[in-house]
Amino acid sequence: MTSPRTTLSLVDTDPAELAVDAIVIGVHSQTTEQESGSPAGALLLASGAESIAAAFDGKLTETLALLGATGGPGEVIKLATLGTVTAPVVAAVGLGPEPSGAAPAPETLRRAAGAAVRALAGAARVALALPLPDDADAPAALRAVTEGALLGGYRFAGYKTKPQPARRAPVAEVLVAVPDAADATAQAEVTRAQAVAGAVRTSRDWVNTAPNELRPPSFADAVATAAREAGLGVEVLDEAALAAGGYGGILAVGQGSEAPPRLVKLTYTPEGGGNGKRVALVGKGITFDTGGISIKPAQGMWEMKSDMAGAAAVGAAMLAVAALKPSVAVTGYLPMAENMPSGTSYRPGDVITMYSGKRVEVLNTDAEGRMILADAIARACEDGADYLFETSTLTGGQVIALGKRIAGVMGTPELCERVRVAGDATGEPAWPMPLPDDVRKGMDSDVADISQVNAGMDRAGHMLQGGVFLREFVTDDVAWAHIDIAGPGYHSGEATGYWTKGGTGVPVRTLLHLVDDVAANG
Repeated sequence: MTSPRTTLSLVDTDPAELAVDAIVIGVHSQTTEQESGSPAGALLLASGAESIAAAFDGKLTETLALLGATGGPGEVIKLATLGTVTAPVVAAVGLGPEPSGAAPAPETLRRAAGAAVRALAGAARVALALPLPDDADAPAALRAVTEGALLGGYRFAGYKTKPQPARRAPVAEVLVAVPDAADATAQAEVTRAQAVAGAVRTSRDWVNTAPNELRPPSFADAVATAAREAGLGVEVLDEAALAAGGYGGILAVGQGSEAPPRLVKLTYTPEGGGNGKRVALVGKGITFDTGGISIKPAQGMWEMKSDMAGAAAVGAAMLAVAALKPSVAVTGYLPMAENMPSGTSYRPGDVITMYSGKRVEVLNTDAEGRMILADAIARACEDGADYLFETSTLTGGQVIALGKRIAGVMGTPELCERVRVAGDATGEPAWPMPLPDDVRKGMDSDVADISQVNAGMDRAGHMLQGGVFLREFVTDDVAWAHIDIAGPGYHSGEATGYWTKGGTGVPVRTLLHLVDDVAANG
């Protein structure tokens, strides 16, 4: 199921003269009296809105304040223009306090653009006249605005049988006002934003699809079809091929469901071989997680349709890689299974022989993600990789430790730092966490090479237990990072910024930033 897409283009026409349904401007809150003499609490117009303000004879901020505008981040106030400018509506989006001597941070712009475009649902054509710097920071700011606009316009197609009112339709076309619409750098940012946002939207669509319609075979088919259309190499291992190949972890988790497991491998090879480096992306694809025999509580279990958000992110990121064509080889691995309780389910106490040959004692069938990821990680290392980035909605411990917006990252310290930097740049924050020796010691098994969890610690250090287990399946010559997105992979609250309710697409943009980083810097 594909959500409707928003188109994007640049314009350098005076915003006051644009033939659009609404024009978006930025406003700052003011907490202290400025040199201008404006009282504390007054609104400040952000750059880009000068011609709009002139058309209102200098009364624009006063009028917006009367309507309740405060300039708070993400706040959107609409004002009928009554012919003062070409657009019938001005929408003022809050940018927070005016930064001293600098343009707003890219993430502030990204969230503002997303909030404005979402608030203007029902308008067919919207223009953004937000502040863009004219220095070295201009590309990052434009990237943020274009990505935010495209993602703020996202809405899952859904399953409603009655047509929705036209006034609620997502914005169809967004114009971004820039100094020079023909500038090659600016146009390159538009091209990138369309590819990146398109990948995020695809990831969101997969996560938001009802789990009865996206079981492992159909999920594998959807990814494979999209990948072939994008020009990627595709390999799909069904249950027979998984058994023949010795993928014990994937098979164990999937054996409780009538919908058999899959492993999808996607390959991008750059022209001329690229820079000689090889990047592996691995994503957890549990299409629904009941917990298996160690069944989860019923409350909130419906959100477990999002337990394949890691695989959705990797699959979608590979589609963007195919479009952007970085100068580095990238391979994606998407292990897929449905974790169900049945007479054929794997059990606590089972010993599973993994793809790497290691034997794992199962203590909790709800720790299933690490089982399928371990097989995929071992396969990626065997195929050859210099850098391995794995992402998964792995542990509730990530949410307890870092909340719903910040991912946890574990692995090779240097690579974890690169993930942190990439997350800061893309607005998908991640925080490096340790892999303590005492956590690993508690995973020693009396009957196998390693147990699945640290029984002695129970829920203590839960996020770290997942990372420690996965480390066992990474070969010594591969730099790796595990990105736990249990919180940020799915948004259950009200829409905010460029996030809508449901799948977020995290960490698609981080993964693409990392691919670019490796392509440029090795």
